[in-house]
Amino acid sequence: MGDQYTDIKFEIKGQIGIIKFNRPKALNSFGGNLIQNTISALRHLNEHPDTIFTVITGEGRFFSAGADVKVITHDDDNPTNEAVKKLKFLARFGYAQELLRSMIDHKKVLILALNGPAVGGGAAWFPGIADIVLASSTAWLQCPFSALGLVPENGSALSFAQSIGIHRTNDFLMFGRKLTAQELLDAGLYNYVWEETGDAFQDKVVTFLEEQLAVNDGKSMCEMKRLQNDPIRDARFLAVVRAVDALSERFVEDAPKKRFEAKRKELDEKRAARSKI
Repeated sequence: MGDQYTDIKFEIKGQIGIIKFNRPKALNSFGGNLIQNTISALRHLNEHPDTIFTVITGEGRFFSAGADVKVITHDDDNPTNEAVKKLKFLARFGYAQELLRSMIDHKKVLILALNGPAVGGGAAWFPGIADIVLASSTAWLQCPFSALGLVPENGSALSFAQSIGIHRTNDFLMFGRKLTAQELLDAGLYNYVWEETGDAFQDKVVTFLEEQLAVNDGKSMCEMKRLQNDPIRDARFLAVVRAVDALSERFVEDAPKKRFEAKRKELDEKRAARSKI
């Protein structure tokens, strides 16, 4: 089954479906087919007759570095008409809207297993929507949206406020403050933080979930999720739609362009310096 996916690893272990981002050399950034593969796997698991838990995690030392800077800044088509420009960016970001809808509407218990740090979209899109967050002690988060001329992506301004409160969310998403795993545990975003990393962390995630399945009824857990999420579903999805609209407007204004180009130059210089070592 996993053979159909190019940028994720997909497997089912009993009642646990596992989606693992698999672009470790690119720090699992959102390039290639990673997002499309993830949406496809979520759709499959949503209708699977046997699974209870859906796990999203990453291969390697990073969970995800978010948007691929090289992909975003490489754009030869730059219309001058603002309406045409807006429609172009709305179409570009539509894939992310469908990913968030797939998670918001997911019927199984959604487990985020943060194997390592996450930045930008990797940090913003998933934790506030997940039902349970398991994290390695290495899993710090940072969202430098304001520094890049962007906005908090895909409803994260609301989903984080629902999880950790408005003031902490403003510090995190408005100012781009980097938060450690311990700080996120204390804030209530993470349920558990473990010292394990790599394969040991992934094994602990599966063992922990198997322990829950051994003592808890699967349908009861899914019903708990449904009863909690149904009343806030529309607000969460509207927050995603509004965030996509706001992000598109920032690109219409060319606000992120110079900042992304500077970031790309910085990355290129770092690669050049490493190649000389």
